[in-house]
Amino acid sequence: MELNTENLSFLFGVKLKTFRQERGFSLKDLAERTGLSISYLSEIEKGKKYPKPEKIVQLAETLDVSFDEMVSMKVGETLNPLKDLLDSEFIQEFPFHMFGIQPKELLHLMVDNPDKARALVKTFLEISRVYDVRVEHFLFAVLRSLQQLNGNYFDELEQAALTFRQHNEFNPKAPVTAEQLQHLLERSYGYQVDDQKLTSLPELEGLRSVWFAGPKPSLLINGRLLDSQKAFVLGRELGYCYLKLTERPATSSWVKVESFEQVLNAFKASYFAGAILMEQNQVRTEMEAFFKGKKWDSTRFLAMLQRFNVTPEMFFYRLTELLPQFYNFQELYFLRFNHRHTEPHTFRLTKILNLTELPIPHDKGFGESYCRRWSGIQSLRNPIHPASEQPEQLTAVAQRVHFLDKKQDFFVITVARSLVLSPNTVSSVSLGIRITDQFRELVRFADDPKLPLTTVNLTCERCPLPSEDCHDRSAPAFIYQKFEQLRRRGEVLEQLGREYRKK
Repeated sequence: MELNTENLSFLFGVKLKTFRQERGFSLKDLAERTGLSISYLSEIEKGKKYPKPEKIVQLAETLDVSFDEMVSMKVGETLNPLKDLLDSEFIQEFPFHMFGIQPKELLHLMVDNPDKARALVKTFLEISRVYDVRVEHFLFAVLRSLQQLNGNYFDELEQAALTFRQHNEFNPKAPVTAEQLQHLLERSYGYQVDDQKLTSLPELEGLRSVWFAGPKPSLLINGRLLDSQKAFVLGRELGYCYLKLTERPATSSWVKVESFEQVLNAFKASYFAGAILMEQNQVRTEMEAFFKGKKWDSTRFLAMLQRFNVTPEMFFYRLTELLPQFYNFQELYFLRFNHRHTEPHTFRLTKILNLTELPIPHDKGFGESYCRRWSGIQSLRNPIHPASEQPEQLTAVAQRVHFLDKKQDFFVITVARSLVLSPNTVSSVSLGIRITDQFRELVRFADDPKLPLTTVNLTCERCPLPSEDCHDRSAPAFIYQKFEQLRRRGEVLEQLGREYRKK
Protein backbone atom coordinates (compact mmCIF):
# COMPACT_ATOMS: atom_id res chain seq x y z
CA MET A 1 0.00 0.00 0.00
CA GLU A 2 2.06 2.94 -1.23
CA LEU A 3 1.75 6.44 0.24
CA ASN A 4 -0.53 7.62 -2.54
CA THR A 5 -3.27 10.26 -2.30
CA GLU A 6 -5.75 7.72 -0.92
CA ASN A 7 -3.43 6.68 1.88
CA LEU A 8 -2.51 10.28 2.69
CA SER A 9 -6.21 11.05 3.02
CA PHE A 10 -6.70 8.07 5.29
CA LEU A 11 -3.81 8.93 7.59
CA PHE A 12 -4.85 12.59 7.74
CA GLY A 13 -8.37 11.54 8.71
CA VAL A 14 -7.06 9.25 11.45
CA LYS A 15 -4.87 12.04 12.86
CA LEU A 16 -7.76 14.51 12.76
CA LYS A 17 -10.02 12.12 14.65
CA THR A 18 -7.28 11.42 17.21
CA PHE A 19 -6.61 15.13 17.83
CA ARG A 20 -10.35 15.82 18.11
CA GLN A 21 -10.93 13.02 20.61
CA GLU A 22 -7.86 14.00 22.68
CA ARG A 23 -9.42 17.44 23.16
CA GLY A 24 -12.83 16.00 24.03
CA PHE A 25 -14.54 17.47 20.97
CA SER A 26 -17.48 15.80 19.26
CA LEU A 27 -17.90 16.21 15.52
CA LYS A 28 -20.61 18.77 16.29
CA ASP A 29 -18.24 20.73 18.56
CA LEU A 30 -15.53 20.80 15.88
CA ALA A 31 -18.04 21.83 13.23
CA GLU A 32 -19.26 24.77 15.32
CA ARG A 33 -15.70 25.91 16.12
CA THR A 34 -14.44 25.72 12.50
CA GLY A 35 -17.57 26.57 10.54
CA LEU A 36 -17.21 23.33 8.59
CA SER A 37 -20.17 20.97 8.24
CA ILE A 38 -20.43 17.77 10.29
CA SER A 39 -20.83 15.68 7.12
CA TYR A 40 -17.69 17.22 5.59
CA LEU A 41 -15.64 16.57 8.74
CA SER A 42 -16.95 13.02 8.85
CA GLU A 43 -15.84 12.43 5.25
CA ILE A 44 -12.37 13.75 6.13
CA GLU A 45 -12.05 11.47 9.15
CA LYS A 46 -13.09 8.47 7.05
CA GLY A 47 -10.29 9.26 4.59
CA LYS A 48 -12.70 9.99 1.76
CA LYS A 49 -11.69 13.64 1.39
CA TYR A 50 -8.47 15.61 1.85
CA PRO A 51 -9.13 19.25 2.80
CA LYS A 52 -7.68 22.24 1.03
CA PRO A 53 -4.81 24.12 2.76
CA GLU A 54 -7.04 26.92 4.11
CA LYS A 55 -9.35 24.36 5.74
CA ILE A 56 -6.35 22.54 7.27
CA VAL A 57 -5.28 25.90 8.79
CA GLN A 58 -8.77 26.27 10.35
CA LEU A 59 -8.59 22.77 11.80
CA ALA A 60 -5.03 23.19 13.09
CA GLU A 61 -5.87 26.49 14.88
CA THR A 62 -9.00 25.02 16.45
CA LEU A 63 -7.19 21.89 17.64
CA ASP A 64 -4.14 23.89 18.76
CA VAL A 65 -1.63 22.02 16.62
CA SER A 66 0.68 23.27 13.91
CA PHE A 67 -0.06 23.03 10.20
CA ASP A 68 3.04 20.87 9.73
CA GLU A 69 1.89 18.50 12.47
CA MET A 70 -1.44 18.08 10.72
CA VAL A 71 -0.03 17.27 7.28
CA SER A 72 3.15 15.45 8.28
CA MET A 73 3.36 11.69 7.78
CA LYS A 74 4.93 11.49 11.22
CA VAL A 75 2.58 10.22 13.89
CA GLY A 76 2.60 10.06 17.67
CA GLU A 77 3.33 6.97 19.72
CA THR A 78 -0.32 6.01 19.94
CA LEU A 79 -0.66 5.89 16.16
CA ASN A 80 2.68 4.24 15.46
CA PRO A 81 1.22 0.71 15.17
CA LEU A 82 -1.37 1.99 12.72
CA LYS A 83 1.31 3.70 10.63
CA ASP A 84 3.46 0.55 10.75
CA LEU A 85 0.54 -1.57 9.62
CA LEU A 86 -0.32 0.92 6.86
CA ASP A 87 3.27 0.70 5.59
CA SER A 88 3.55 -3.06 6.07
CA GLU A 89 4.02 -5.61 3.33
CA PHE A 90 0.94 -7.41 4.67
CA ILE A 91 -1.39 -4.46 3.90
CA GLN A 92 0.32 -3.92 0.56
CA GLU A 93 -0.02 -7.48 -0.66
CA PHE A 94 -3.00 -9.08 1.12
CA PRO A 95 -5.97 -9.41 -1.31
CA PHE A 96 -8.65 -7.79 0.85
CA HIS A 97 -10.88 -7.40 -2.21
CA MET A 98 -11.33 -11.18 -2.27
CA PHE A 99 -13.36 -10.74 0.92
CA GLY A 100 -15.28 -7.68 -0.24
CA ILE A 101 -13.45 -5.19 1.98
CA GLN A 102 -10.82 -2.50 1.64
CA PRO A 103 -7.70 -2.19 3.82
CA LYS A 104 -8.97 1.14 5.15
CA GLU A 105 -12.11 -0.51 6.50
CA LEU A 106 -10.00 -2.91 8.52
CA LEU A 107 -7.72 -0.15 9.77
CA HIS A 108 -10.64 2.06 10.78
CA LEU A 109 -11.65 -0.64 13.25
CA MET A 110 -8.34 0.01 15.04
CA VAL A 111 -8.59 3.79 15.21
CA ASP A 112 -11.06 4.18 18.06
CA ASN A 113 -8.73 2.51 20.54
CA PRO A 114 -5.11 2.99 19.46
CA ASP A 115 -3.71 1.54 22.72
CA LYS A 116 -5.42 -1.78 22.09
CA ALA A 117 -4.43 -1.49 18.42
CA ARG A 118 -0.79 -1.13 19.43
CA ALA A 119 -1.00 -4.22 21.63
CA LEU A 120 -2.74 -6.19 18.88
CA VAL A 121 -0.20 -5.27 16.22
CA LYS A 122 2.69 -6.08 18.55
CA THR A 123 1.10 -9.46 19.24
CA PHE A 124 0.83 -10.27 15.55
CA LEU A 125 4.39 -9.15 14.93
CA GLU A 126 5.64 -11.34 17.79
CA ILE A 127 3.71 -14.37 16.50
CA SER A 128 5.07 -13.76 13.01
CA ARG A 129 8.62 -13.57 14.35
CA VAL A 130 8.40 -16.68 16.54
CA TYR A 131 6.68 -18.86 13.94
CA ASP A 132 8.34 -17.29 10.89
CA VAL A 133 4.96 -16.34 9.40
CA ARG A 134 5.48 -14.34 6.24
CA VAL A 135 3.09 -12.57 3.88
CA GLU A 136 3.19 -15.48 1.43
CA HIS A 137 1.74 -17.76 4.12
CA PHE A 138 -1.32 -15.51 4.26
CA LEU A 139 -1.55 -15.35 0.47
CA PHE A 140 -1.50 -19.13 0.09
CA ALA A 141 -4.07 -19.37 2.90
CA VAL A 142 -6.34 -17.04 0.91
CA LEU A 143 -5.94 -19.26 -2.14
CA ARG A 144 -6.90 -22.33 -0.11
CA SER A 145 -9.96 -20.47 1.18
CA LEU A 146 -10.90 -19.63 -2.40
CA GLN A 147 -10.56 -23.29 -3.38
CA GLN A 148 -12.71 -24.37 -0.45
CA LEU A 149 -15.42 -21.81 -1.21
CA ASN A 150 -15.64 -23.10 -4.78
CA GLY A 151 -15.34 -26.79 -3.94
CA ASN A 152 -12.02 -26.56 -5.80
CA TYR A 153 -13.93 -26.53 -9.11
CA PHE A 154 -13.68 -23.56 -11.49
CA ASP A 155 -15.99 -23.82 -14.45
CA GLU A 156 -14.43 -20.97 -16.44
CA LEU A 157 -11.06 -22.76 -16.37
CA GLU A 158 -12.69 -26.07 -17.30
CA GLN A 159 -14.42 -24.46 -20.28
CA ALA A 160 -11.21 -22.72 -21.37
CA ALA A 161 -9.34 -26.04 -21.29
CA LEU A 162 -12.13 -27.80 -23.20
CA THR A 163 -12.14 -25.09 -25.89
CA PHE A 164 -8.35 -25.33 -26.11
CA ARG A 165 -8.51 -29.11 -26.56
CA GLN A 166 -11.20 -28.86 -29.22
CA HIS A 167 -9.42 -26.09 -31.10
CA ASN A 168 -6.23 -28.13 -31.23
CA GLU A 169 -8.12 -31.34 -32.08
CA PHE A 170 -6.68 -33.48 -29.28
CA ASN A 171 -7.54 -37.14 -29.65
CA PRO A 172 -9.90 -38.00 -26.72
CA LYS A 173 -8.73 -41.62 -26.78
CA ALA A 174 -5.01 -40.87 -26.48
CA PRO A 175 -2.99 -39.09 -23.77
CA VAL A 176 -1.67 -35.60 -24.46
CA THR A 177 2.11 -35.70 -24.86
CA ALA A 178 4.86 -33.26 -24.05
CA GLU A 179 5.84 -33.26 -27.72
CA GLN A 180 2.37 -32.05 -28.75
CA LEU A 181 2.34 -29.27 -26.19
CA GLN A 182 5.85 -28.09 -26.98
CA HIS A 183 4.93 -27.90 -30.65
CA LEU A 184 1.91 -25.72 -29.79
CA LEU A 185 3.95 -23.46 -27.53
CA GLU A 186 6.57 -22.91 -30.21
CA ARG A 187 4.15 -22.58 -33.12
CA SER A 188 1.39 -20.47 -31.51
CA TYR A 189 3.33 -18.32 -29.07
CA GLY A 190 6.86 -18.19 -30.50
CA TYR A 191 8.55 -19.90 -27.57
CA GLN A 192 11.97 -21.45 -27.56
CA VAL A 193 12.16 -24.49 -25.30
CA ASP A 194 15.45 -25.75 -23.87
CA ASP A 195 15.61 -29.00 -21.88
CA GLN A 196 19.41 -29.08 -21.45
CA LYS A 197 20.51 -25.86 -19.76
CA LEU A 198 19.07 -26.43 -16.25
CA THR A 199 20.79 -29.78 -15.82
CA SER A 200 24.14 -28.11 -16.52
CA LEU A 201 23.72 -25.67 -13.60
CA PRO A 202 24.05 -27.39 -10.18
CA GLU A 203 22.36 -24.49 -8.38
CA LEU A 204 19.21 -24.86 -10.53
CA GLU A 205 19.07 -28.60 -11.08
CA GLY A 206 16.29 -28.94 -8.49
CA LEU A 207 13.94 -26.66 -10.47
CA ARG A 208 11.49 -28.14 -12.94
CA SER A 209 11.35 -25.05 -15.13
CA VAL A 210 12.43 -21.42 -15.53
CA TRP A 211 10.73 -18.84 -17.76
CA PHE A 212 12.23 -15.71 -19.32
CA ALA A 213 10.19 -13.01 -21.03
CA GLY A 214 11.24 -11.37 -24.27
CA PRO A 215 10.36 -11.02 -27.95
CA LYS A 216 10.92 -14.77 -28.11
CA PRO A 217 9.96 -16.13 -24.68
CA SER A 218 12.20 -18.86 -23.32
CA LEU A 219 11.18 -21.86 -21.25
CA LEU A 220 13.95 -23.92 -19.69
CA ILE A 221 12.76 -27.38 -18.67
CA ASN A 222 14.71 -29.79 -16.53
CA GLY A 223 15.72 -32.59 -18.86
CA ARG A 224 15.52 -35.18 -16.07
CA LEU A 225 11.77 -34.85 -15.78
CA LEU A 226 9.47 -37.66 -16.87
CA ASP A 227 7.47 -37.10 -20.05
CA SER A 228 4.32 -36.70 -17.95
CA GLN A 229 5.98 -34.01 -15.83
CA LYS A 230 7.25 -32.17 -18.89
CA ALA A 231 3.74 -32.27 -20.31
CA PHE A 232 2.39 -30.60 -17.17
CA VAL A 233 5.09 -27.89 -17.25
CA LEU A 234 4.32 -27.18 -20.91
CA GLY A 235 0.57 -27.26 -20.27
CA ARG A 236 0.95 -24.75 -17.48
CA GLU A 237 2.97 -22.47 -19.75
CA LEU A 238 0.24 -22.73 -22.37
CA GLY A 239 -2.20 -21.80 -19.59
CA TYR A 240 -0.35 -18.55 -18.90
CA CYS A 241 -0.44 -17.75 -22.60
CA TYR A 242 -3.96 -18.90 -23.48
CA LEU A 243 -5.56 -17.31 -20.39
CA LYS A 244 -3.44 -14.15 -20.87
CA LEU A 245 -2.04 -14.22 -17.35
CA THR A 246 0.77 -11.68 -17.33
CA GLU A 247 1.68 -11.39 -13.64
CA ARG A 248 3.38 -14.67 -12.83
CA PRO A 249 6.39 -16.33 -11.20
CA ALA A 250 9.41 -17.13 -13.36
CA THR A 251 10.28 -20.43 -11.67
CA SER A 252 8.35 -23.64 -11.08
CA SER A 253 9.11 -23.52 -7.33
CA TRP A 254 8.42 -20.31 -5.46
CA VAL A 255 11.59 -18.30 -4.89
CA LYS A 256 9.73 -15.15 -3.86
CA VAL A 257 6.01 -14.39 -3.71
CA GLU A 258 5.50 -10.84 -4.93
CA SER A 259 1.70 -10.53 -5.02
CA PHE A 260 -1.53 -12.44 -4.64
CA GLU A 261 -2.09 -11.97 -8.37
CA GLN A 262 0.99 -14.11 -8.96
CA VAL A 263 -0.29 -16.80 -6.60
CA LEU A 264 -3.74 -16.81 -8.19
CA ASN A 265 -2.42 -16.86 -11.76
CA ALA A 266 -0.02 -19.71 -10.98
CA PHE A 267 -2.98 -21.66 -9.62
CA LYS A 268 -5.09 -20.90 -12.72
CA ALA A 269 -2.31 -21.97 -15.09
CA SER A 270 -1.76 -25.22 -13.16
CA TYR A 271 -5.49 -25.94 -13.08
CA PHE A 272 -5.63 -25.36 -16.84
CA ALA A 273 -2.72 -27.76 -17.38
CA GLY A 274 -4.44 -30.51 -15.38
CA ALA A 275 -7.68 -29.93 -17.26
CA ILE A 276 -6.14 -30.29 -20.72
CA LEU A 277 -4.18 -33.40 -19.70
CA MET A 278 -7.19 -34.96 -17.95
CA GLU A 279 -10.39 -33.73 -19.61
CA GLN A 280 -13.19 -33.79 -17.05
CA ASN A 281 -15.61 -36.05 -18.93
CA GLN A 282 -12.87 -38.57 -19.66
CA VAL A 283 -11.96 -38.67 -15.97
CA ARG A 284 -15.60 -39.10 -15.06
CA THR A 285 -16.00 -42.04 -17.42
CA GLU A 286 -12.87 -43.70 -16.02
CA MET A 287 -13.88 -43.18 -12.39
CA GLU A 288 -17.42 -44.43 -12.85
CA ALA A 289 -16.11 -47.68 -14.35
CA PHE A 290 -13.58 -47.99 -11.53
CA PHE A 291 -16.21 -47.40 -8.81
CA LYS A 292 -18.21 -50.37 -10.08
CA GLY A 293 -15.53 -52.83 -9.02
CA LYS A 294 -16.56 -55.06 -6.13
CA LYS A 295 -13.07 -54.98 -4.61
CA TRP A 296 -10.26 -52.47 -4.41
CA ASP A 297 -7.99 -53.07 -7.41
CA SER A 298 -4.66 -51.24 -7.39
CA THR A 299 -3.77 -52.50 -10.87
CA ARG A 300 -6.89 -50.96 -12.40
CA PHE A 301 -6.27 -47.72 -10.55
CA LEU A 302 -2.70 -47.37 -11.79
CA ALA A 303 -3.83 -48.24 -15.31
CA MET A 304 -5.89 -45.04 -15.30
CA LEU A 305 -2.76 -43.02 -14.61
CA GLN A 306 -1.05 -44.71 -17.50
CA ARG A 307 -3.92 -43.99 -19.89
CA PHE A 308 -3.74 -40.28 -19.04
CA ASN A 309 0.10 -40.32 -18.89
CA VAL A 310 0.17 -38.42 -15.59
CA THR A 311 1.87 -38.83 -12.21
CA PRO A 312 -0.10 -39.92 -9.14
CA GLU A 313 0.04 -36.38 -7.76
CA MET A 314 -1.45 -34.89 -10.91
CA PHE A 315 -4.24 -37.45 -10.93
CA PHE A 316 -5.09 -37.15 -7.24
CA TYR A 317 -5.17 -33.37 -7.41
CA ARG A 318 -7.41 -33.53 -10.46
CA LEU A 319 -9.78 -35.76 -8.52
CA THR A 320 -10.03 -33.13 -5.75
CA GLU A 321 -11.42 -30.82 -8.45
CA LEU A 322 -13.87 -33.23 -10.04
CA LEU A 323 -15.19 -35.61 -7.37
CA PRO A 324 -17.04 -32.88 -5.43
CA GLN A 325 -18.53 -31.56 -8.68
CA PHE A 326 -19.65 -34.88 -10.20
CA TYR A 327 -20.44 -37.05 -7.18
CA ASN A 328 -20.97 -34.54 -4.37
CA PHE A 329 -18.03 -35.98 -2.44
CA GLN A 330 -17.57 -32.69 -0.65
CA GLU A 331 -15.31 -33.85 2.17
CA LEU A 332 -11.94 -34.91 0.85
CA TYR A 333 -8.29 -34.06 1.25
CA PHE A 334 -4.95 -34.31 -0.53
CA LEU A 335 -1.63 -34.82 1.26
CA ARG A 336 1.97 -35.12 0.08
CA PHE A 337 4.73 -36.34 2.39
CA ASN A 338 8.45 -36.41 1.63
CA HIS A 339 11.03 -38.63 3.33
CA ARG A 340 14.83 -38.75 2.96
CA HIS A 341 16.66 -42.04 3.41
CA THR A 342 19.29 -40.13 5.39
CA GLU A 343 16.64 -38.97 7.93
CA PRO A 344 14.85 -42.22 8.83
CA HIS A 345 12.54 -40.70 11.45
CA THR A 346 11.57 -37.49 9.64
CA PHE A 347 8.47 -37.14 7.47
CA ARG A 348 7.76 -33.72 5.98
CA LEU A 349 4.31 -32.62 4.86
CA THR A 350 5.03 -30.64 1.66
CA LYS A 351 1.56 -30.09 0.18
CA ILE A 352 -1.99 -30.11 1.52
CA LEU A 353 -5.52 -29.38 0.38
CA ASN A 354 -8.14 -29.95 3.07
CA LEU A 355 -11.80 -29.75 2.03
CA THR A 356 -12.97 -31.26 5.32
CA GLU A 357 -13.57 -29.96 8.83
CA LEU A 358 -11.11 -32.48 10.24
CA PRO A 359 -7.68 -31.74 11.74
CA ILE A 360 -5.89 -33.90 9.20
CA PRO A 361 -2.09 -33.65 9.19
CA HIS A 362 -1.03 -30.07 8.62
CA ASP A 363 2.18 -28.12 8.85
CA LYS A 364 2.60 -28.58 12.59
CA GLY A 365 5.19 -26.98 14.83
CA PHE A 366 7.25 -27.97 17.86
CA GLY A 367 8.60 -31.12 16.18
CA GLU A 368 5.54 -33.30 16.76
CA SER A 369 5.38 -36.77 15.18
CA TYR A 370 2.67 -37.44 12.60
CA CYS A 371 0.57 -40.52 13.31
CA ARG A 372 2.52 -43.43 11.84
CA ARG A 373 -0.69 -45.27 10.97
CA TRP A 374 -1.42 -43.02 7.99
CA SER A 375 -0.86 -44.92 4.75
CA GLY A 376 1.02 -41.89 3.43
CA ILE A 377 3.67 -42.41 6.10
CA GLN A 378 3.53 -46.20 6.22
CA SER A 379 4.38 -46.35 2.52
CA LEU A 380 7.48 -44.21 3.14
CA ARG A 381 8.65 -46.38 6.03
CA ASN A 382 8.79 -49.40 3.73
CA PRO A 383 12.48 -50.14 3.08
CA ILE A 384 11.70 -51.07 -0.53
CA HIS A 385 10.93 -47.91 -2.46
CA PRO A 386 9.93 -47.64 -6.11
CA ALA A 387 12.76 -46.54 -8.33
CA SER A 388 10.59 -44.69 -10.83
CA GLU A 389 7.42 -42.67 -11.10
CA GLN A 390 6.24 -44.67 -14.09
CA PRO A 391 2.69 -45.91 -13.28
CA GLU A 392 3.39 -49.48 -14.32
CA GLN A 393 6.20 -49.67 -11.72
CA LEU A 394 4.19 -48.22 -8.83
CA THR A 395 2.05 -49.75 -6.14
CA ALA A 396 -1.15 -48.10 -4.98
CA VAL A 397 -2.50 -48.95 -1.55
CA ALA A 398 -5.93 -48.27 -0.09
CA GLN A 399 -6.83 -47.76 3.53
CA ARG A 400 -10.02 -47.17 5.49
CA VAL A 401 -9.33 -44.88 8.42
CA HIS A 402 -11.35 -43.92 11.47
CA PHE A 403 -10.61 -40.52 13.01
CA LEU A 404 -10.40 -41.18 16.72
CA ASP A 405 -11.71 -37.85 17.99
CA LYS A 406 -14.20 -36.98 15.26
CA LYS A 407 -15.63 -40.49 14.78
CA GLN A 408 -15.64 -40.19 10.99
CA ASP A 409 -14.38 -42.71 8.44
CA PHE A 410 -12.41 -41.99 5.27
CA PHE A 411 -11.32 -44.05 2.28
CA VAL A 412 -7.69 -43.23 1.50
CA ILE A 413 -5.66 -44.08 -1.61
CA THR A 414 -1.87 -43.65 -1.45
CA VAL A 415 0.94 -44.00 -3.98
CA ALA A 416 4.64 -43.64 -3.07
CA ARG A 417 7.45 -42.99 -5.52
CA SER A 418 11.02 -41.71 -5.74
CA LEU A 419 11.57 -38.09 -6.73
CA VAL A 420 13.53 -37.76 -9.94
CA LEU A 421 15.03 -34.40 -8.98
CA SER A 422 15.78 -35.23 -5.33
CA PRO A 423 18.19 -38.15 -4.84
CA ASN A 424 17.54 -40.39 -1.83
CA THR A 425 14.08 -38.87 -1.37
CA VAL A 426 10.74 -40.63 -1.66
CA SER A 427 7.34 -39.02 -1.69
CA SER A 428 3.83 -40.26 -1.05
CA VAL A 429 0.60 -38.69 -2.21
CA SER A 430 -2.74 -39.54 -0.64
CA LEU A 431 -6.35 -38.79 -1.49
CA GLY A 432 -8.89 -39.23 1.29
CA ILE A 433 -12.68 -39.24 0.75
CA ARG A 434 -15.19 -39.38 3.57
CA ILE A 435 -17.18 -42.62 3.64
CA THR A 436 -20.85 -41.61 3.66
CA ASP A 437 -24.02 -43.44 2.61
CA GLN A 438 -23.68 -41.73 -0.77
CA PHE A 439 -20.07 -42.89 -1.10
CA ARG A 440 -21.09 -46.47 -0.29
CA GLU A 441 -23.86 -46.30 -2.84
CA LEU A 442 -21.57 -45.16 -5.65
CA VAL A 443 -18.35 -46.97 -4.71
CA ARG A 444 -18.96 -50.70 -4.48
CA PHE A 445 -15.63 -51.47 -2.82
CA ALA A 446 -16.16 -48.89 -0.05
CA ASP A 447 -16.39 -51.64 2.57
CA ASP A 448 -13.94 -54.10 1.06
CA PRO A 449 -13.27 -56.54 3.95
CA LYS A 450 -9.63 -56.87 2.86
CA LEU A 451 -9.16 -53.25 3.92
CA PRO A 452 -9.53 -53.20 7.73
CA LEU A 453 -10.61 -50.00 9.43
CA THR A 454 -7.53 -48.33 10.97
CA THR A 455 -7.85 -45.86 13.82
CA VAL A 456 -5.72 -42.75 13.28
CA ASN A 457 -5.02 -39.43 14.98
CA LEU A 458 -3.15 -36.26 14.11
CA THR A 459 0.13 -36.77 15.98
CA CYS A 460 1.47 -39.22 18.54
CA GLU A 461 1.81 -36.43 21.09
CA ARG A 462 -1.95 -35.72 20.88
CA CYS A 463 -3.21 -39.31 20.71
CA PRO A 464 -5.20 -40.84 23.61
CA LEU A 465 -4.59 -44.44 22.51
CA PRO A 466 -2.71 -46.43 25.17
CA SER A 467 0.78 -47.49 24.10
CA GLU A 468 -0.19 -51.17 24.32
CA ASP A 469 -2.94 -50.55 21.75
CA CYS A 470 -0.65 -48.80 19.26
CA HIS A 471 2.58 -50.48 18.24
CA ASP A 472 3.29 -47.65 15.78
CA ARG A 473 3.58 -44.93 18.41
CA SER A 474 6.83 -42.98 18.00
CA ALA A 475 6.48 -40.44 20.84
CA PRO A 476 4.72 -40.15 24.22
CA ALA A 477 1.30 -38.49 24.30
CA PHE A 478 2.48 -35.60 26.48
CA ILE A 479 0.26 -32.96 24.80
CA TYR A 480 -2.83 -35.12 25.22
CA GLN A 481 -1.88 -35.82 28.83
CA LYS A 482 -1.42 -32.10 29.49
CA PHE A 483 -4.86 -31.26 28.10
CA GLU A 484 -6.37 -34.14 30.07
CA GLN A 485 -4.77 -32.84 33.24
CA LEU A 486 -6.22 -29.37 32.60
CA ARG A 487 -9.63 -30.86 31.82
CA ARG A 488 -9.68 -32.91 35.03
CA ARG A 489 -8.51 -29.90 37.02
CA GLY A 490 -11.39 -27.89 35.58
CA GLU A 491 -13.88 -30.60 36.52
CA VAL A 492 -12.58 -30.75 40.10
CA LEU A 493 -12.72 -26.96 40.43
CA GLU A 494 -16.27 -26.94 39.11
CA GLN A 495 -17.30 -29.66 41.59
CA LEU A 496 -15.57 -27.82 44.41
CA GLY A 497 -17.38 -24.62 43.45
CA ARG A 498 -20.77 -26.37 43.55
CA GLU A 499 -20.01 -27.72 47.03
CA TYR A 500 -19.02 -24.35 48.44
CA ARG A 501 -21.86 -22.47 46.79
CA LYS A 502 -24.27 -24.68 48.72
CA LYS A 503 -22.75 -23.65 52.09
